[in-house]
Formats: sequence, structure tokens, C-alpha cells
Amino acid sequence: MNAELEEEEVGLDRLDQRRRQEQDRKHEESQATGIWTGSSDLEHDSINEERRGDSDREPAHVSLGQGNPVEHYSSFFEVPDAIYDKFPPHRKAIIVALLSFCAFLSPISSTSVLAATPEVAAEYSTDGSIINVVNAVYLLMMGISPIIWGPMSEVYGRRRINQISAVLFCGCSIGTALAPNLVAFFIFRILTAFQGTAFILVGSACIGDIYRPTERATALGWFMSGTLIGPAFGPFVGGIIVTYTSWRVIFWLQAGLAGVAAAGTFTALLPETIHQRKSDHLVGLGPRKRAVVLWSMVNPGRVLALLISYPNLAVASIASSAAIWNMYSLLTPIRYVLNPRFGLETPMQGGLFYLAPGFGYLVGTTVGGRWADHTVKKWIACRNGVRVPEDRLRAAVPFLGIAIPVCVLIYGWGVEENVGGIPLAVVTLFLQGVSQMFCFTCLNTYCLDVMQGRSAEVIAGNYFVRYSFACAATACVLPAVRAIGVGWFSTVSALFLVAAAASTLATIRWGKGWRDRVDAKRRVKRAADHAITSKELGEGKAEEGKGEEETGV
Repeated sequence: MNAELEEEEVGLDRLDQRRRQEQDRKHEESQATGIWTGSSDLEHDSINEERRGDSDREPAHVSLGQGNPVEHYSSFFEVPDAIYDKFPPHRKAIIVALLSFCAFLSPISSTSVLAATPEVAAEYSTDGSIINVVNAVYLLMMGISPIIWGPMSEVYGRRRINQISAVLFCGCSIGTALAPNLVAFFIFRILTAFQGTAFILVGSACIGDIYRPTERATALGWFMSGTLIGPAFGPFVGGIIVTYTSWRVIFWLQAGLAGVAAAGTFTALLPETIHQRKSDHLVGLGPRKRAVVLWSMVNPGRVLALLISYPNLAVASIASSAAIWNMYSLLTPIRYVLNPRFGLETPMQGGLFYLAPGFGYLVGTTVGGRWADHTVKKWIACRNGVRVPEDRLRAAVPFLGIAIPVCVLIYGWGVEENVGGIPLAVVTLFLQGVSQMFCFTCLNTYCLDVMQGRSAEVIAGNYFVRYSFACAATACVLPAVRAIGVGWFSTVSALFLVAAAASTLATIRWGKGWRDRVDAKRRVKRAADHAITSKELGEGKAEEGKGEEETGV
């Protein structure tokens, strides 16, 4: 069996190598002609593209001429393979490590205060449900901010956005630690969330910039370990801090970590990874035209329009939302549900339960990305070298539709009926952590694969929907558990996951057709717009010629 698997992997590697060679040949031709021939759609769209003098980046976007927004009119195309060799493997590993550390900050901030919720509520003379509402709004802001940071990173580059976010995140963390009242606490928490999501969004886009599609899920798995380990280990760390000192120390620690991240982004550890900044297309424009074009590039409506236009992106976002709904609906009420159920008295004891999913995420990191990349390579071989982005989703379906729902039901009803005790709760939390990592890795990488020219915007839309559901889960889980019990709430979560798995299967089956139909409509609209523009230009020239004849010029 091992020999057969090794033979299959060798065959896939050879097929991948032949494909790379073919793309490199096309890339060399494009260098000579001045036109990037990565796809037939781009051959037509990039004829009038203004070439930059900066030779270390290849054009990854379509320009319709100076002063026009940069667009793609085909949702899926292959980026020239040579672009991914810009950085050596060890440099890529350093970039992923730094990005993962940065991405660790915002999620750990979203949950580290969970173990300290009663203490924070007591200091501000309020109820734990109010503090959970603050945490819910934190997650809502984490969902809103990507639709702003995503387009900005396409215009000004990944590195600059990471630097700005790291500095502001550090400052807002200090403000939270010093908050004298609930209003100040609320405001600084919201501002912290607004900065922190940029790490996750831009980090994912950076990995899409530097890793080939058949490799990036493995790298993204390691990157996402930071985004998922943060929520799991945050309450444990917060529990230790609250047990022995003030809850404000949580945010001083957070500020210190953010300072380290900020320092890393300003060094050579984090180079610019984007293939081409859209800001390059603003050079030479007047102030008024520049403002108009810049707004068209950074308008948050671009992200929402993209999400609405392409059903496959909407379905992927719902699938991610089901997984993160499950994640936060499990993590949020642990202190209130498991502590009294098992007779635990200190915040640190309750925080220990968060280690189970945390270690599950670590295990999932080591195998989830590899499993996703293996699935893609397998289907490329089955399709004779053709890569269809939706094939990656096949790796997520068994975990999204079977493994997680089963664990959710066992955990919820076990706690509800007081069956299995602590061991059953720990095991099911661990298995859910592993399964969630498989799902998140596949779904996030799909967003990078399916529209490589607008990957940051696709990821931004996904996070907008995802964290909106995380916000809802955080806000409603405690009242819902008190009203209907852990068992029935877990049943609702399980049904949501099964429905998401079914929609993911639909995307695998019909997603390519959905994309092709939307692309066709966009091309027809573009052709009509060009026809109108050409007609107006022709009429203008005719009027100009007529005027010259009348004046004798």
C-alpha cells in the first residue's frame, strides 16, 4: 500500500512538473511580447496594459488603461508559475511563521477575556451577559474590517497594511488595559478588533502570493494554526492570569505581543509579496481623477458585490460560518456550563478545557493542509492536468458534514445528561478541533485558488460572513443554553453544519458552471461598455474633424 501511494505521489509530482514547465514557457513568451499569456481571457484583456518599470513583480491584474480600475473578467485563471519562485523555501517559511504569529493576536484577544468575564463584569458593576455582548461586537467588527482592509491591501500592498495594523493593534490594546469604565473598555475593544482582522486577511493573501496552488494549503494550515490556537489557548492563559492577578494584565500581555509583531513587520522578515500593487495604476493622474479611481479600488462595496455575484463564494462563506459558529458556541459558555457541571471553582480550572480543542488544532495543522493539497493533486491527475478549484472542497465535506456534527451531538447531550463526565467532554472537544482545522484549511485555500487576482477581496468577503456568524454565536449561546439546554443548542449547531456540507457538495458539482455564467455576463457587459465608449470617441473625432473643416484648419 505504501509503495502504491509513493508511486502515485511521484506520478503527481511529474505531472505537476510538466505543467510548471508549460507555464514557464508561456511566461517567457509573455516577457518577450509584453503581454502575459497566462490565460486566454487575459490575453485579450491585457493588450493595453501599461508595463511597470519595476521588474521584480509580474502583472497579476488587468488594466483597462490609465485611470481605470483594475479588474479581472475571468474568475479563475492560472498565474505564471515562475512568480512563485521569487522567494526561496526557507524565506517563505520565515514569512509564514511571522504571519502566523501576527494572526495569533486578534483571535486570542477575542477569547482570552472569556475566562475573566465574571471579574470584568464585577469591576464594571454589570452582568456577564453584557461582557459577552462586548465580545460579540468585537467579533462583528472583525467581520466588518476585512471589507476595508482587503481592497486596501490590493492597492497599497500587504506589507504596509500589516505594519499599520500591528502598530494600531498595540496602541488599542494599551487603551483596553487602561480603560477606566465600561464605555472606554467597549470602544477600545472594538478598535482592537478592527485592526486585528487585517493580520488574518492579509496573511492569507500573502500565502496565496508566494505558494503554488498545489502547495499553499499546507502553508495555510500552519498559518491558520495561529488563528485557531489563539481562541483555544486564550481562555487558558486568561484563566491563569485572572487566578493570580488582575484581568488587565491580559491586555498588557496582548500589547507586548503586538509590539513584537509590529517590530517584525518593519524588518526584512516580512517583504512585500503582492505581485503588483494597484496603486501603480494611479501614477500620473490628476488629483480629482486619482481620487475617483482610488475610491473605485478601495470601495468596500467591491467585496460585497463579489460575494453576491458569485454563488460559489457565498456558499463557501456559509460553510466557513457553520464551522466558526460551532467553534465560538462551544468556547464561549465553557466557564458558565462546564465549571458548575463538574464542580470546578477557579478560572484556571475552567480554562483547562480550552486546551482540548487547542491541541486538536495543532494536530489538524500537521495533516489538514497536506490532506487538502493531496486531494487537489489527485483530482488534477484524474482530469489530465486540469485544475478545478472546487475539487479542493472535497477534502472538507466528510469533516464538515459528519465528523463535527457527530462530535457536537455527543458533547452537547453528554453534558446535558451528565454522561461520560470530563473525559467525554475533553475527547469530543479535541476531535472537533482536529476536524475544524481540516475544514478551515480547505475552505480558506479555496478562496485563494478560485480568484487569484482578487484573493484578498474574496478572503475579505468570507471573513465578513464568517465573523458575523461568530458574533451571533457569541451573543446568543449563553441565553440559548440557559433557555433550551446544551443538548438542544448543540443539535441546532449540528443541523447547521450538515446543511453547510450539503451546500458545499452542490458547489463541488455546479460551482464551475456558476462561475462561468457570471464571467460570461461580465464579459458581455464589458463588451457593451467598450462599444459605447468607442462610439462616443468616434462621434467626438467626427465633430472635431467637422469643426476643423469649417474653420479651414
